[in-house]
Amino acid sequence: MKGALKHRTLSAAIVDQLRQAILDGTYPAGSQLRQDALGDTYGVSRIPVREALFQLEAEGLVRIVPQKGAIVSELSLDEINDVFDLRGIMEPRLLAQSAPHFVEADFAELDDIQKRFEKAIKARNVTEWGRLNADFHMAMYVHARQPRTKAIVIALLQTSDRYTRLQLSNTKAMGIAEKEHAHLIALCRAKQIEEACRFLERHIEAVRTDLLQVVSGGSIAPNSKR
Repeated sequence: MKGALKHRTLSAAIVDQLRQAILDGTYPAGSQLRQDALGDTYGVSRIPVREALFQLEAEGLVRIVPQKGAIVSELSLDEINDVFDLRGIMEPRLLAQSAPHFVEADFAELDDIQKRFEKAIKARNVTEWGRLNADFHMAMYVHARQPRTKAIVIALLQTSDRYTRLQLSNTKAMGIAEKEHAHLIALCRAKQIEEACRFLERHIEAVRTDLLQVVSGGSIAPNSKR
């Protein structure tokens, strides 16, 4: 039992590090992730590395190819549409259930994330911005009693982060997100829950539209696959 627990603990740590390395471009799309090389890098056997790669495959960040092993997934317009379709359905539902139960401590947490958001923008820290963006969204859904939906949304936000890094070549998009998040907080404080949910849906759709414009201007074809 201890051995199995140790492998799961190692695997979780490797997942976190590999996920971040993929998101920040250390391992760009198309990179091969060799189990033996990763084992040497992290000083572990291939077992926790293999488990970590399976987890990243489930998140859509890598794909396991016969005879080749794990490959970092290509960026895809289809995936953007899939991810943002799901976010547009799930996140307003979570907010509708969570927001009526907000207390001052919840608003204090959201305000704190907003302040750190502002610092990340001034520092042009895209990595920190991406983490805070996910933290903000999940803090909005803290009281939603939909654990499976929240788990799915966490994974969707991780996938979204990979794409939004392409979008953030300057601070304009980050600044827009900061203002829209502040407006969401204000609507929830005013108990305008239905309007907050509609605004959240528009916010998600606006990010999708911007991303499609940015990504389609590059080398990703509309029918490309992960």
